[in-house]
Amino acid sequence: MKLILASASPRREEILREAGFTFTVLSSAIDETPYEHENPHDLVQRLALAKADLVAARAVGPAIVIAADTVVVLDGHILGKPRSTHDARRMLEQLSGRTHTVLTGVALVRLPDADRRQFAESTLVHFASLSAEEISRYLATEEPHDKAGAYGVQGRAGRYIPRVEGCYFNVVGLPLSHLVSSLHELGWSEEELS
Repeated sequence: MKLILASASPRREEILREAGFTFTVLSSAIDETPYEHENPHDLVQRLALAKADLVAARAVGPAIVIAADTVVVLDGHILGKPRSTHDARRMLEQLSGRTHTVLTGVALVRLPDADRRQFAESTLVHFASLSAEEISRYLATEEPHDKAGAYGVQGRAGRYIPRVEGCYFNVVGLPLSHLVSSLHELGWSEEELS
């Protein structure tokens, strides 16, 4: 049974590739605007399912489509991808010296029968206090610009994160262990690893 990653995220691709998975990628561009009063947990699950359904409609089975959506949540507010350097600076200033939640919604659709699994994974991330100079240096790397919350734990921002409580891979964008459990529920076998 082939796996299809419904994402253009290089980080999600890397997680699967480094874990030994064989898969193809079909991008799934959707409108990611939250509904009014939508909580973060519902948002990531809704977006992951929309991405999975979009790709499942174009794919041919037997296959399992994997889709995910990740947000950073601080004080109940979603920090998405920054729209500008100024926006990224504001996010990093908010995260500095605080603990926030990274929430990833994952949806899987098995083809051709459209059986599904869906879950959300939550991880706490502790951020060190950052000086204005450290934030400026980090912004100059361009790393923050395409990442929720304006940072990548697997990159240079890792030096500012003393502790993660929960799944590290969730912070990168795909909670690997929980994903494998859901794949097994849909009939995927470890023997299918490359």
